[in-house]
Amino acid sequence: MADKRRFGRVRKLPSGRYQARYLGPDGIDRPAPHTFASKTDADRWLTAIEADMIRGTWRNPNLGRVALGSYLAEWIDHRPGLRPRTLDLYRWLHRKYIEPTLRDRLLSEITPGIVRAWRAELLAEGVSPTMAAKAYRLLRAALNTAVDDELIRRNPCRIKGAGTERAAERPTATVAQVFQLADNVPGRFRALVLLAAFASLRYGELAALRRRDFDPRCRTLTVRATLVERSDGSLAFGPPKTDAGIRTVTIPDAIRRDIRAHLDDLVNEDQDALVFTGAKGAVLRRSNFQTACKWRDSVAAVGLPGFHFHDLRHTGNTLASRTGASLADLMARMGHASTRAAMIYQHTARERDEHIADALSSQIKQSQNRARSGHGQRKKR
Repeated sequence: MADKRRFGRVRKLPSGRYQARYLGPDGIDRPAPHTFASKTDADRWLTAIEADMIRGTWRNPNLGRVALGSYLAEWIDHRPGLRPRTLDLYRWLHRKYIEPTLRDRLLSEITPGIVRAWRAELLAEGVSPTMAAKAYRLLRAALNTAVDDELIRRNPCRIKGAGTERAAERPTATVAQVFQLADNVPGRFRALVLLAAFASLRYGELAALRRRDFDPRCRTLTVRATLVERSDGSLAFGPPKTDAGIRTVTIPDAIRRDIRAHLDDLVNEDQDALVFTGAKGAVLRRSNFQTACKWRDSVAAVGLPGFHFHDLRHTGNTLASRTGASLADLMARMGHASTRAAMIYQHTARERDEHIADALSSQIKQSQNRARSGHGQRKKR
């Protein structure tokens, strides 16, 4: 028998548990999503629902009855401004790490506990912390939109630090090792290695450079585009990731002769000609470059086993930071739109500070020694 009350109804079921129902603002009679162990618990739940209706915060519980798998797939497809490789990454993360466990979960059913269990399972299965962080950030971003869409009241992704990547520190090469590596690779890639290191260019930016991007005396180059290689193997030229990526970089004088020689000997006079290509003049794929250079053998030969091509840019950024350049200067040269990435290289500022402290200490000691020496001489007199 249903228990009469001012708002909603409670009745005892044959099982001994209690069911609560209420008439929503939309005129639909709705049951609670679960039964209750006691009448008191059912009454409390109805009281909370009534309070939400009075405050105007009541939500239609059916809105969140959307499977996460389909919602996230649509979220990715409709996300504006995603670069092709980012789109590929999101779809891969969804398919690899999110769908297998959470595909059929309704948005309204996903709790912080479910998210914690999902992440813990990923890590227990050997998924790297970096990949787990990327998948977590994707899930959190999609569920933030679900909150904005009023499908759920609050984002259940609340694990502090779970979306932060703590990638291991990448190695850096010495100046001598960079030149040794440039000597080891085929001649048509020598300038590419030098520019990656000493102009802080990304691989995609290098592969997209054209003759017109260099000033006549090879003092500067301008990054206007990047080559994107998608997971399906297709290639596309497009703008840099951010507006900050469009930049003019001064080429160090020490490598200008190499760059001029490359342009004179290996690039045709057409201003639209690609500066770096494959052996037959085709667009330079990353995989073809790695194969042509025998990259693993080449880096091992100069004492850098496991060294990635992107580590050349990391090397150049580190060297640039040691010149005493400001954060703004580093950001401009590296093409960063935010301080976050550029701040990675500020640890070198601490190294410089140690050198300054050592130099000051040396000056202090020299001054003290001179003072003691002078004092001693005066005593002898």
